[in-house]
Amino acid sequence: MAYCFFLDGVQLPVTPSTLSLKIANQNETLNLISDGEINVLKTPGLTEVSFDMLIPQVDYPFAVYPNGRQNASYYLGVVEKLKTSKKFFQFVVSRTSPNGQVLFDTNLTVSLEDYSIEEDAENGMDLTLSIKLKQYRPYSTKTVQISTGSSSSNRPGSGSSSSPMIYTVKKGDCLWNICKRYLGDPTKCWEIARINNIKNPNLIYAGQTIRLG
Repeated sequence: MAYCFFLDGVQLPVTPSTLSLKIANQNETLNLISDGEINVLKTPGLTEVSFDMLIPQVDYPFAVYPNGRQNASYYLGVVEKLKTSKKFFQFVVSRTSPNGQVLFDTNLTVSLEDYSIEEDAENGMDLTLSIKLKQYRPYSTKTVQISTGSSSSNRPGSGSSSSPMIYTVKKGDCLWNICKRYLGDPTKCWEIARINNIKNPNLIYAGQTIRLG
C-alpha cells in the first residue's frame, strides 16, 4: 500500500514511516450518591497528529517530487510559513493500493503546533523534522437575519444554470491545487476525481481535461 502525505497541498518527498493520531477524550465521569459512577458522553476533543518528516539532501530513488526536485530550504520555508502565518491548513494522507486505487484518506483541517529540526551525523546531510499538528475547528458568532417578502431570484426555476467548467491540466498541476485555485476548496479534489472517474487523485497528466462541477 502506498502513502502520500500533504501539508497545505505540498507533498512530502519521503513518506514518514509512522503516523500518530490521538483523539482527545472529553467524557466526564460523575459519582452519583445512589447510582455510583456514570459516564457523561461529550463531543471528542481535538485530534493531535505527530510524525517525523525526512528532508533528503541527496537524490534517493524513493523520494517523490511532483513539481521537480526541491532542496531542504524549500521544505523548511513551507513549514516555517505554516507556523508563522497563524492560519489553519489541510493535512491529507492518501492511501492507495498497488494498482493505483484510492483506499481511504485522512483529511483534517489543522494548525502547526510545534516542530523541531534535528541533524544527526549518522544520517549524513539529511534533516529530520518532528512535526506536531492539532485539529482546527472553526468558530464564530452566529447571527440570524429575518427576511420578509419573497424575491423572484429565490423561487425555484428563476435562476439560470451555467455549464460546468472544463479545465485542461498543465505540467506541474495537481488536483489539490486546481480545486484550491478554481473552486476555493482543495478538499473537493476527491469529489472531482470521482466525477471524472479518476482512480487516484494524485495521478493526473498534462493535456487531460477535467470537469470541475
